[in-house]
Amino acid sequence: MKIRKGDEVIVLAGKDKGATGKVLRVLPRDERVVVEGVNLITKNIKADQQRAGKESGRVTVEAPLHVSNVALVEGGKPVRVGYRINEDGTKVRISRRSGKEI
Repeated sequence: MKIRKGDEVIVLAGKDKGATGKVLRVLPRDERVVVEGVNLITKNIKADQQRAGKESGRVTVEAPLHVSNVALVEGGKPVRVGYRINEDGTKVRISRRSGKEI
């Protein structure tokens, strides 16, 4: 996947279109990413011996988004990601808009 944990992304489609945030988790098998503060859902969590008091009840968490609905941000605009192989043989991600290394 071209998007990694810690990248700054913008949402291209869905109810949170236009929102930006940091990637918290990447789920490559499902082709999904979890973005900080985006696609929030409310879960009902039952109390047990480990979760007592504040941790139980209604909790707001980020749900995963499909990777096709997000893009990396460069200068406030979405950019596509490409790859380049340097002279020393290392593979690096580059911005298709500017050609700079990400």
